[in-house]
Amino acid sequence: MSKKLKKNVIVICIDGTRIDRAQKSKVIVNDLPGRIFFSNAITYAPYTNSSMYAVFSGSYGNRNGCSSYWHSFKFNGTRFKTLTDYLHDDGFFTYADIHSKLSIPKQGFDNFVVYEESENEYTSRHKDLLNKMKKLYDDGTNFFLYLHYDGIHKGIMNSVLKVYDNFSTEFFNNRSKNESRYDDLFHESENYLQNLLNEITFLDLWKDSIVLILSDHGCSVGEKIGERAYGSYCYDYTLRTFASFIASEFTKQEISNQIRHIDLMPTLLDYLEIPFDPNYESIDGQSLLPLIKNQKFEEQIAYSETANPLKENAPPKKPNTKSVRTTQWKFIFNEYNNTKELYDLQNDPYEEKNLIGTDLEIEEILFNELLKLQSNEIS
Repeated sequence: MSKKLKKNVIVICIDGTRIDRAQKSKVIVNDLPGRIFFSNAITYAPYTNSSMYAVFSGSYGNRNGCSSYWHSFKFNGTRFKTLTDYLHDDGFFTYADIHSKLSIPKQGFDNFVVYEESENEYTSRHKDLLNKMKKLYDDGTNFFLYLHYDGIHKGIMNSVLKVYDNFSTEFFNNRSKNESRYDDLFHESENYLQNLLNEITFLDLWKDSIVLILSDHGCSVGEKIGERAYGSYCYDYTLRTFASFIASEFTKQEISNQIRHIDLMPTLLDYLEIPFDPNYESIDGQSLLPLIKNQKFEEQIAYSETANPLKENAPPKKPNTKSVRTTQWKFIFNEYNNTKELYDLQNDPYEEKNLIGTDLEIEEILFNELLKLQSNEIS
């Protein structure tokens, strides 16, 4: 007798999606039954590899080893079990189609395919993979499919990162041009995603799958001098992004509570009723199913960090800019010059009025939380 199949897992990452665009997108905030849209998802790092290693491990990079651009190979897979490992061990066929071998942990994948940097046919490529996975499922095997869309990333790399530096007057004095450039790239990503959602519908996979759509980080359009794209600062235009679960059992809703990228992996495991492996380190994330089901849920501090390159051509090896965040407050510690920032996000969402030194009790509370999270580092 063949074993009962679980839901398949499809994860689609739209690299570099800004939350302000995502919230207004009828493709992302769609009318599909069972769509849960989280509008306040905080990434661990405002760049791809450390962000996604945190997603796959449910743990911050200062614990799992991948805490900078340079540390993908320092990810400690012997101590941190990934989402892919869990699914592979549970009998899922696991497949990734991605733009860089450094962007996510390779361990646990049956097929780990890196497409060419010149690849532009994301839609046909990924529709073909959905069809292959459908056939696999029809033949009696669950699948986990990870698809990475890097069209926004590639466009920003070619038209911004290779053209300007983090202090280029021409870039920061042309906000409308930056917005327009970004919008063109974002609309292309919407077309890609709509095609994939249509294909999932055509293949009748919604009833047999849980789908997670997310972005790894946001992107600057010139808000703060010193960051022309992402990876320099810990401001919300790169740290705050979205996550959307779609499953037939869910009731469609939008959730504004703060969640963290590290919460996505335990949510999927909880949904699939896959227990945590006690032979590995505990994770930092928590399941979001209670929040989705309108049950008791306690918001957790979101920790983020990055390595600001300042005026160098490449970022340093270790993070030097760190933040902790709640729904209302954000505390930033710039280690490179020993300065601090505090923002009331409810009244100052663009982080323009630094409240450090104004005798607010929350300043000390959040600084202590930052120190506590830093002390959790595993050597």
